[in-house]
Amino acid sequence: MSSKNKYLFPLIVMATLFFLLGFITTMNNSMIDFLKGAFDLNKVEKQLPNTFFYGAYILSVPIGFLINRIGYKNGVLSGLLMIVLGFFLCIPGVGMGYYGFLSAVSVFAIGVVLLQVAANPYVNALGSPETAASRLTLTNALNSVATVIAPVFVSILIVTDTNDPKAVQVPFGIIGGITLVILVVMFFLKLPEIKGDEDVDELGQKKKYKSSAFKYPHMWLGSLAIFFYMGIEIGIPSFFADYSDKIGFSFSDVERIDMLKYYWGGLMVGRLIGIFVLQKYTARKILTLCAIGGVVLIAASLAIGASASTVALWLFLGTGLFHSIMWPTIYNLALEDLGPHAKVASGVIATSVIGAAILTPMMGAIHTATNSVVIAISCLFIYYAYLVFFATKGSRIRT
Repeated sequence: MSSKNKYLFPLIVMATLFFLLGFITTMNNSMIDFLKGAFDLNKVEKQLPNTFFYGAYILSVPIGFLINRIGYKNGVLSGLLMIVLGFFLCIPGVGMGYYGFLSAVSVFAIGVVLLQVAANPYVNALGSPETAASRLTLTNALNSVATVIAPVFVSILIVTDTNDPKAVQVPFGIIGGITLVILVVMFFLKLPEIKGDEDVDELGQKKKYKSSAFKYPHMWLGSLAIFFYMGIEIGIPSFFADYSDKIGFSFSDVERIDMLKYYWGGLMVGRLIGIFVLQKYTARKILTLCAIGGVVLIAASLAIGASASTVALWLFLGTGLFHSIMWPTIYNLALEDLGPHAKVASGVIATSVIGAAILTPMMGAIHTATNSVVIAISCLFIYYAYLVFFATKGSRIRT
């Protein structure tokens, strides 16, 4: 059996898990404005779902060591179990108030971290290193399909005119039940364990690696790139409501959530295109172009503002197209040439997803202090600038 056919089935399985990851992550972010009304929150408090959810990524390094010991499949099963537990705990948790609900969210967030740390390096290893970015983009494309569906799910099944927080109970129970089914199916699936293929070079000779994942500068710089990327990806939907108000739109909660499907749709379309583009051009070139493209769209949107509000709104949402391949390209560049250290390195890199837990509340604090959503959104230019640095300089492998 060719290696391509050998890895096709596990790649499909991983793509399914990426769908689940995308759905849960986007659903969490799409609920921000609903929770603000349901629990009467201020601008900083309404960003706390990001803090509790993405804050779980601080556990990524120990989870990376854990997966290094128990293997990819057991890591995935553990993640699915935590997700099931977390969603079921949300049912009584929401009745205990905002922080009771967020505590339950943190449980399924740990499950998401387990899946993220296990799935990314596994997909990276399912084939040749040259096409790894393309494979990650393929699995992330299905992730993006979920990000388009999730806001619709929230707007139809969770958001109500009464802003009753208990509206999450039935939908969360459904998600927990579906995840339980996936867990049972995964338990009986046989997936190949990637062990030694990456230790051999093109000439069949054993590669030499440093003694630890922590000794690779491009891994650390890539981890910081993920940190800033999360501020970009989550910053746009998190501040869409305030920005749309600023430029003259009066969307209802349902309308705002529905509009975000265009942002997440841009990520989906971009990733579908990226599957093919990344087979022709290097991840470094594409990441540089996309970071610059994001800067251009945000700058143009802020410059136009209320004077051409419809155009400004679509430019703001259109950034999703450029954000689409940032995650897989950064991840691939940060894991490049790490061989047997990939599992632990994946944990280090995934830790930086806490960027969403830190940067969006920080932007919310800036918004509150300055009373200017434009100043808060302008923080994105700093994040984009670092991604350009990483793509052009920081991702180079140092011996």
